[in-house]
Amino acid sequence: MLDLVKLPVLLRKCINMKIRKGDKIKVIAGKDKGREGIVEKVYIRQETVLVPGTNLYKKHVRKSEQMPKGGVVEVPRPLSMGKVMVICPKCKKPTRVGYMREKGSKSRICKKCKSTI
Repeated sequence: MLDLVKLPVLLRKCINMKIRKGDKIKVIAGKDKGREGIVEKVYIRQETVLVPGTNLYKKHVRKSEQMPKGGVVEVPRPLSMGKVMVICPKCKKPTRVGYMREKGSKSRICKKCKSTI
């Protein structure tokens, strides 16, 4: 068993990250409550996830070569891990994530139907 006290803070958080890139999630709190999406990026230190199409904010952009007109652009901002739940691919329900050890390998499981995620 790993001694968590001796590990750096960054590695301690890595061990507990239950949501990964590519997971289908459902937003359970905030202005986008009920929306679903696929995780594009996970920010480990901030404990947030970036999901396109959710948590959109408007950003004013100056004229440039990339945007010759400039204007207002909608930009997705990261969501806190506590505001999202993983959707199980088998039972299609939002669920908590657990871990199961089998023959030296550790796999994530759905807490509702006990299938691997």
